[in-house]
This record gives sequence, structure tokens and C-alpha cells, in this order.
Amino acid sequence: MTLSSKQISEMIKNKIPDAKIEIEDLRGDNNHYHAKITSKEFRGLSKIDQHKLIYSALGKHMGSTLHALMLTTKEI
Repeated sequence: MTLSSKQISEMIKNKIPDAKIEIEDLRGDNNHYHAKITSKEFRGLSKIDQHKLIYSALGKHMGSTLHALMLTTKEI
């Protein structure tokens, strides 16, 4: 089972409602994505903490249902 880019976006939006999200399926396999996410929630957070926030939104899916996710985060 894999996750669609729409499902990933919805999970992130549930955790970070103001997020602007662009997701690219890098291999066309619904398993390797690059997500570009912009949010005011990232203000004052290190890149590591920004990424941890995204991973917490995806929960148990990281490393199981979702194999690879490259992140680019930016604060507004």
C-alpha cells in the first residue's frame, strides 16, 4: 500500500492548516516524493525541527506506507 500526494497533503494540512504544499512524485510510483512546504508555523524553528513537524503529521506512515520523502521547508 502506498500514499498518494493528495493523502500526504491532507495529513500535513491537518497538522499545519496554513501550509502551502507542492508535492512531486519523483519516480511515478507513489512512494518517492519531494514536498515543498511553506508555513508560518516554521517561524523560529530550525530546519530539523521543521522537518520533525512534518514527520509528526505523517506519523506511522514514514518508513512504512511512505518509503521516501525529500523535504524543502520555508517559513513565511
